[in-house]
Parts: sequence; structure tokens; C-alpha cells
Amino acid sequence: MVTSGPTRGYIDSVRYISNKSTGILGTMIATELLKYGANVTLIYGVGSSIPDVALLEKDCARRLTGIEIETIDDLLATIQEKLKDAPFDAIVHAMAVLDYTPEACSNGKIPSNKDKLVVSFVKTPKVIKLIRKTWPRAFLVSFKLETGLSKNDLIEKAYASLVENGADLVVANNQNEITRYTHKAYLINARKKIESGCETKQDIAENLVNIISSRRVILRPSGGK
Repeated sequence: MVTSGPTRGYIDSVRYISNKSTGILGTMIATELLKYGANVTLIYGVGSSIPDVALLEKDCARRLTGIEIETIDDLLATIQEKLKDAPFDAIVHAMAVLDYTPEACSNGKIPSNKDKLVVSFVKTPKVIKLIRKTWPRAFLVSFKLETGLSKNDLIEKAYASLVENGADLVVANNQNEITRYTHKAYLINARKKIESGCETKQDIAENLVNIISSRRVILRPSGGK
């Protein structure tokens, strides 16, 4: 399973908060997994990039299941109800889940004639912990995004999040080191070892698949790679 793209929290019937996630990285990861021979369930946020099945081989397209969600409640329902009995060997949780969401959604549209609008936000559930609880034996990849940290501080924070969430691998990255063409990241395992340093999204996708496949023989296609 791969989760990817943004989530939304509604303020009223037409306004919401979201984040900058495009889902491009998640799409690349899902595509690499498909090429390697895996069956992939992709949970993606509205407006997210998704694999173009027209560009995939028919066998790859057949092994891809897409589930679109919009809000965190949608995501929780998908995990707790729709997929709870699915046997996932590996889970890559790349979705940008909102840490806070509006406490209440107003009915209709809030009038635009107010000089000031105050919105209260509440903490959202830690989805990755629910994922770990639901699939305790899956190889779990988490992501840690920070801004402007040194390499050492980023690694420390990322590893702490790995331990807290029970992940097997964490992708550590700084927002200020992500551009249209580059995406610097470190893939850190449960022994606090950097298994791979990456410079682009494609690097991240390929290295993740290599790491996952080395631990999960079931993902290897019959002809090898």
C-alpha cells in the first residue's frame, strides 16, 4: 500500500485548508513497485498526481488499485473499514496528512463581509500509528519533513519519529531542499543507519523499492530485475 498526496480540512462548504503535496513522489514510488512486480493499492488525495495507466504495461495497470480520498475522515474510514483485512506486505505512508483540521465545518458558505474570521483547529489522529496497529507485520516506511535543519538534526528528528511510530524505515527530508528537479533525502533504518542518500524523487522511489524488495521476497517478479 502507498499513501500519497494532500488531505483537506473544511472550514465551510466551499473553503478548506490543505498542504502543498503534489503526490508526485508517491506516484513514482507506486510506479516503481508496479514495475518490480508488486500488487499496489494507492490511496491518494484529491488533486494528487497518480500513475498514468496508459503509459504502464497492461500487467502493471492490472495490478494497480486506486482509492481517492479527500479528508482525514475519508482516510481513516478507508483504513479502518475498506482495507482493514487486506494483507499488505509493505506500506509506504507518503501522504501529507494534516496535523490540525478545523474544529467545525460551517453549514453553507461563511459570508465574505467580515473583517476578521477566527477558525479554531484541533489535532488530528496519528494515522501512521493506526496503520502500524492494523498491519503490525508489514514493512512500514514513514516520512519526516522538516525545514532548514542541519543533516544531523534532521536525522535525529527523523529517527525519533521512526521509533515513536514503529516504522521500519523513515525518509528524512527538508522542505527547503526540495525543488521541481531535486529532492534531497536520507533513508534511515531502525538501527539509525543511513541506507541511502537521495538527490531526486526518482532516487527515493528506486531506493525504497530496492530496500523493500530485499526484505520482502514476495515483491520480486519471476524474471528478476
